[in-house]
Amino acid sequence: MGIELTPGPIAEIVMDVPPVNALTVRGWHDLARAVRQAGEDPATRVVVLRGEGRGFNAGVDIKEMQSDRGHAVLVGANRGCFAAFAAVYECEVPVIAAVHGHCLGGGVGLAGNADIVVAGDDAYFGLPEVDRGALGAATHLARLVPQHLMRAMVYTCRNVTAQELHAFGSVLRVTSKDKLREAAFEVAAQIAGKDPYVIRRAKESLNGIDPVDVRRSYRFEQGFTFELNLMGKGEEHRRRFG
Repeated sequence: MGIELTPGPIAEIVMDVPPVNALTVRGWHDLARAVRQAGEDPATRVVVLRGEGRGFNAGVDIKEMQSDRGHAVLVGANRGCFAAFAAVYECEVPVIAAVHGHCLGGGVGLAGNADIVVAGDDAYFGLPEVDRGALGAATHLARLVPQHLMRAMVYTCRNVTAQELHAFGSVLRVTSKDKLREAAFEVAAQIAGKDPYVIRRAKESLNGIDPVDVRRSYRFEQGFTFELNLMGKGEEHRRRFG
């Protein structure tokens, strides 16, 4: 259990952290290292990122944060998320997120920064940050949904389904949960069959023309999470978390 990387032309990275794939500070940094390791391997042509268990990813481990009387875990989690999201975006080869069940908070950061999203028909996406006294990953949600819906989702903490994202074009395919890994590998195989040098340059060029600097944008958001904690709002809302 934890973060497992299986190398190969189609490298597979699996998050397996029961019960809901909420990652600790160490987990986020382990994930960042795995993605970077896969991308730096010249044998890798594409990466499939997925989760085991009940859902893809539930964001940060709130209980780890509750156990900390200071701010070390908060700072560590923010740095870990920043590192993992950046690793996905900057991975030298395309990253396919295979999403099932819940994709919340940090999960949206991962899926939003992926090159392609394939989802199970049970998948749903959302940012519960406002209800947790935090902010962040709207940068990545904005890559999945239109602007006004993104704002409504942040303010109300409502979720959207894989089917809705498929209609927007941000999810490439929706399939049954039991066929999700197969569907992701089918797409990956199409990419892996291309000239690997050309694909790596394609990834670099697409990042270069991106209208939003995702690193700077997300770091700006994180500053407001620090403000909310300084004002006591973060701790206030975390106490309510079961």
